[in-house]
Amino acid sequence: MTVEVGQPAPDFTLPTAGGAEVSLSSLRGRKVIVYFYPKADTPGCTKESCGFNDALPDFDGIDAAVIGVSKDPVKKLEKFRDKYGLKFALASDENSDTTERFGSWVEKSMYGKSYMGIDRSTFLIDENGTVSHVWRKVKVPGHVDAVLKAVRDG
Repeated sequence: MTVEVGQPAPDFTLPTAGGAEVSLSSLRGRKVIVYFYPKADTPGCTKESCGFNDALPDFDGIDAAVIGVSKDPVKKLEKFRDKYGLKFALASDENSDTTERFGSWVEKSMYGKSYMGIDRSTFLIDENGTVSHVWRKVKVPGHVDAVLKAVRDG
C-alpha cells in the first residue's frame, strides 16, 4: 500500500516518548507533518529530527504539528528526545503497521543483501486529513525548509 497526494491519510494511534499517545484524527483542523525515519540517534535521523525541532517555532506559528515515526521502542525514543531536546511527538511503530499503511516500509538493499526497512519519507496532511504533499527517499539537507515552504504555501 502507498499513500498519494489527494488521498485521505491513514489514521493511526501510536505510543510516544513520554508515555502518551498521538493519533492523527485528534489533530484534525491542523496541518500535520508526519515523517518516517529509519532509526533514532543515527546521524541522518538525528540531523533530520533536530532540523524539525529547530523549525518548530515556525511550524507552531502556522498551526502545524510535527510527528516523527520510527520502529524504535518508546524507551529509545525517550533517550533520543532527551539527548537532543526534541519538543515534538516521537511515535513508536514497532510492528510497522502505520509505516506499511503509508507505504514507507520498503525493500532496501545494502552490499548486495535485501532487507525490509523504513524509507525516509514525509507526508504533509491538511486540516481535513487529506495528504497534500509527499516526499519519498528524502535527502536530509534542505528537507525541513522544503516542508516548511509547502506548509506556508498551502
